[in-house]
Amino acid sequence: MSKKNKTKKEKVVDENVATQEQEQQVKNADTANSKEADEKDDITKLQEEVEKEKERYLRLFAEFENYKRRTGRERVELFKTAGQDVITSLLPVMDDFDRALKEIKKSEDDSLLQGVKLIQNKLKETLRAKGLEPMEVKQGDTFDAELHEAVTQIPAPSDDLKGKIIDVIEKGYTLGEKIIRFPKVVIGQ
Repeated sequence: MSKKNKTKKEKVVDENVATQEQEQQVKNADTANSKEADEKDDITKLQEEVEKEKERYLRLFAEFENYKRRTGRERVELFKTAGQDVITSLLPVMDDFDRALKEIKKSEDDSLLQGVKLIQNKLKETLRAKGLEPMEVKQGDTFDAELHEAVTQIPAPSDDLKGKIIDVIEKGYTLGEKIIRFPKVVIGQ
C-alpha cells in the first residue's frame, strides 16, 4: 500500500505542481498582456507627442518664413525711401534752379545760362538715379485731388478750362511709386 499511497501522493503533488505552473503561466500571461498594453499606451503617447511636436515645428517654421518675408519687404521699402528726407530737402534747390534759369534767359548771357544748365542737369540726373521723377502736369489737364494740390481757384478764361489746371505753381515729384511732393496748381472755376 505504501507504493500506492506514494503514487497517489506523487499524483497529488504532481497535480499541485501542475496547477501552480498553470497559475504561474496565467500570471505570466497577464503580466505579459499588461506589459504589452502598457507598451501600446506608451507608443500611443509617444506618437501623440511626436505629432504635437511636428505641429509645433511646422507652425514655428511658418512664422519664421513670414518673418523673413516681412523683414525683406521692410528692408526693400527702407532702401527705396532711405534717402527720401535728403531728396525732399533738395527739391527747393531744384525749384531755385528753375527760377534762376528763367531770370538768366532774360539777361541773354549764354555762357552763364549754359553753366547753370549743366549744374541743374547734373543734379537732376543724380536725383533721377536715386528714383526721383518729376510728375507730368501741364495746363489743361483735368484736376485730380489725389494727385494735385489746388492752391487757388480763378475764373476760367474759357469754358473748356473749368475744373482743369490753368497754371502749375510748383512741380510735383515721385520717389519710386510714392508721391513725395504734390504739384501745386491753380484751377479754373
